[in-house]
Amino acid sequence: MHLARFPRLRLGHLPTPLEPLERLSAALGGPEIWIKRDDCTGLSTGGNKTRKLEFLMAEAVDQAADIVITHGATQSNHARQTAAAAARLGMDCHILLEDRIGSNDPDYTRNGNVLLDHVHGAVTETRPGGADMNAELAALGERLSAAGRKVYLIPGGGSNPTGALGYVNCAIELITQADTMGLRIDHLVHATGSAGTQAGLVTGLKGINAQVPLLGIGVRVPRAKQEENVFRLAAATAEKLGVPGLVAPDDVVANCDYVGEGYGLPAPSTFEAIRMFAQTEGILLDPVYSGKGAAGLIDLIRKGQFAKGQRVVFLHTGGSAGLFGYLAAFEAEHRAQAA
Repeated sequence: MHLARFPRLRLGHLPTPLEPLERLSAALGGPEIWIKRDDCTGLSTGGNKTRKLEFLMAEAVDQAADIVITHGATQSNHARQTAAAAARLGMDCHILLEDRIGSNDPDYTRNGNVLLDHVHGAVTETRPGGADMNAELAALGERLSAAGRKVYLIPGGGSNPTGALGYVNCAIELITQADTMGLRIDHLVHATGSAGTQAGLVTGLKGINAQVPLLGIGVRVPRAKQEENVFRLAAATAEKLGVPGLVAPDDVVANCDYVGEGYGLPAPSTFEAIRMFAQTEGILLDPVYSGKGAAGLIDLIRKGQFAKGQRVVFLHTGGSAGLFGYLAAFEAEHRAQAA
């Protein structure tokens, strides 16, 4: 998998650390847990979207774009990192934010990632929940192009075959680190949403014959839909790499039992996971992605899915800036615990 054939910018602090979580492992009494710190990619507090943006923004530069536009939920980590990447490259950035949870809480609508979008100089517009965001993105792109702008469109989450190359690269990076350290990885676990991270990882792992099982913990849609989305994108990514048919449907595994009431709505298990990582390892998760991914990991360890003596790597996709949009949710959860 010769990724140097594709345009790429160096935006992230790579490779990200691969570290043991000794106190968390001891607290759970199960497998040996390690963490791949993609919250440390360095672009505007870091996160997994930085890897995707290295390839996406390189395409934008090659196309002489002067503005990038994208979309996401109100507290989108992808939007924040896209705004930061655009600022770093001297491009304008326009973001469409979908109100998926119907919150009027000013912390949610103005703080956290939204605040950072604006600090980076992005222009934001809101759309109601359930809007056809791809259609909205295309329409905005047409209007800006008609006004003379050189537009580059980025799908939600940066999740297309170009963006997924960032996680093909991550798979190669992770296995190289593990080999250098003498670390046998028995399972790799992460939060999966817009599908680009999992699609890139499964394609990369298959491409180098790593034989490491990959489990995505879903944060949004039911399992069948999530696996379908990931497989479709993985197949397209493999085709882009010149290895069509590399990924089979059985290679894509998701567990969507930890979504709770819906996307962007943290469940009690999400809060527990956030506090457990913070209080055993000093690591901040987020309420939308990494918190739910970690909740799934913790519960599956308790259920015995990962055995003592195995080594499980949790890929931290970042997003801690989003914590500041959820003050009311944390306070409500604290009151419920105290009752």
